[in-house]
Parts: sequence; C-alpha cells; structure tokens
Amino acid sequence: MTVLQNAYSGEYAASLAYGGHARSVSDPGERAEILAILDQELEHRGFVGGMLSALGAAPDPFKERLMTVVGTTISCLCRIGGWFIPMYGAGKLEAGNIVEYEVAAALAREAGHPELVECLLHMAEIEWDHEKYFRDKTLSSAWCRVVPLWPAPPPRADIRANFARGATSRRGAAA
Repeated sequence: MTVLQNAYSGEYAASLAYGGHARSVSDPGERAEILAILDQELEHRGFVGGMLSALGAAPDPFKERLMTVVGTTISCLCRIGGWFIPMYGAGKLEAGNIVEYEVAAALAREAGHPELVECLLHMAEIEWDHEKYFRDKTLSSAWCRVVPLWPAPPPRADIRANFARGATSRRGAAA
C-alpha cells in the first residue's frame, strides 16, 4: 500500500512542479509539451487513487501535505533555476518513477491483484516517455558536458519483458 500512497502523493507533487516548470519556459512548444506531461501525471494520480480505493485504502495525509510542499517549492524554484536545472531535475525524478511503477506492478502480482498490473506497467511506460523527453532536452544543453547525467533507463520494451521474467528494471528490486 505504501508504494501506491507514495505514487499518489508524488504524482500531485509532480503536477505542481510541472505547472511552475511550464510557466518558466519561454518556448511555447516546450510549454505545451510540459503541460501535456502535467496532464498525464494527474491522470496517473487518478488511476492510483482508484487503485487505493479499490483496495480499501486511502492516501496518506502526511505524504499529501509533504508532497504539496515539495511540489510547490519546486514550482517556485523553476522560476529561478534557469532552463537546465528544471529539465535535469524532472528527468532524474521521472527515471525513479519508472522503477516505482515496475515495483508496484510486481507487488500487485505478488499480492494477488493481477487486475492492477496492466495499468501499473502502462504508467511505467509513460514515465519512461517522460524521462526520455527530459533526457533529450537536457542533452541539448551545453551544461550536460559539465553535469553528469543520471543513469539511462533500460529500453522501454524491457519494462514488460523484465516483468514477464519476474524482474524489474536493473535499477529496481527483483520481483
């Protein structure tokens, strides 16, 4: 349950952060792309909230408050962090989200809730897409020659292939 509660609150923090991130970029195309990612994060929050409800659980109030502060703080920092820092930070966080959903899918399988697995794997794939977007943006900056990038996730197809083998990403825990 804790993994889902963390994901639920984390998606809210991400949506708050991406709101500030979108307001901080000058390129209208980038703004639209970030707002589309924000919408997907809110969609994920809705899915995870439905899972929690179906399991007879609820969001953790403490995590909700904490992630509200985190998301709001990041949103404000996007205005002063320039272009590179928000792109870099978002990509690094999204890389962790891939693993979070892979682990959640493995735990759902182990707990006898196969009905949750497909949605969790799909969200891992969408988080992979988000990480790729921010990785590509980060790599387009001269700063990437100075600031080392986070480890690249395995190919997107590995999410399902690893799950089928009973494993998660090379950065995640074994299922």
